[in-house]
Amino acid sequence: MKHPDNILEIGALLPDYMGFIFWEKSARYFKGQIPELIKTIKKTGVFVNESVENIISKINNHDLQAVQLHGKESVDFCQDLKSKIDTKIEIIKVFSADENFDFESIKPFESVCDYFLFDTKGKLPGGNGTTFDWTILKKYNSDKPFFLSGGIGITELKAIEEISKSNLPIYGVDVNSKFEIKPGLKNKNLFSNFKRKFEIVNI
Repeated sequence: MKHPDNILEIGALLPDYMGFIFWEKSARYFKGQIPELIKTIKKTGVFVNESVENIISKINNHDLQAVQLHGKESVDFCQDLKSKIDTKIEIIKVFSADENFDFESIKPFESVCDYFLFDTKGKLPGGNGTTFDWTILKKYNSDKPFFLSGGIGITELKAIEEISKSNLPIYGVDVNSKFEIKPGLKNKNLFSNFKRKFEIVNI
C-alpha cells in the first residue's frame, strides 16, 4: 500500500494484514505516515536486507505489528531482531520457491520467526506477478504456519481451495500485484470480490 486514500479504502474492507514496503528500490516504496487504521489490521513493514536498527526505527515510527523480511536475512539476523523488538510483533520470513528449493534449509528459521511466506522466485524480491508451482509444497516438512504468495488473483481461488484441503499449515494468502491499478494502488472492487469469495474457501 502506498496512497493514503487508497489505504483507507482497502482498510475499510478489513484485511488481516496490510503491507508497507520500506525498500527504496521498489515502485511501491512507502513514504510519509500511515493513516489511522482499524486496530484489527496488522500493519506490516516489508524490508529487503535492511539493518536491524532501521527496521526498529520503522516499527516505532509507524507502530508496526509485523515485519516481513524479503531479502537474504540470516538466522542470526532474525534472532537479533527478535531479541530487540516486542514479543507481540510478528516476524515473517520470505523464501523464494521453485522446483529446486531445499525445504531443509528453512528449518533453522523455525525458532526465530513466527511465520514463513513462500513467493515466486523472480527478478525482484517480490511483486513479480507470477505464481509458482504449489505442488512443490508437498515437500514442506515443518509445522510452522506459512503464507501462500506469488501472483495470486481471482483466477487462483480454485487452486487455493484445492491446496487448502491438504494437511499443510497454510495460515493465509498474500495478495498484491493482481489487484493493482498501478504499483501501490489497489482496485477496491476487485479486492472486495476476491475477499468475499476467499472467505468461502475458509483456510
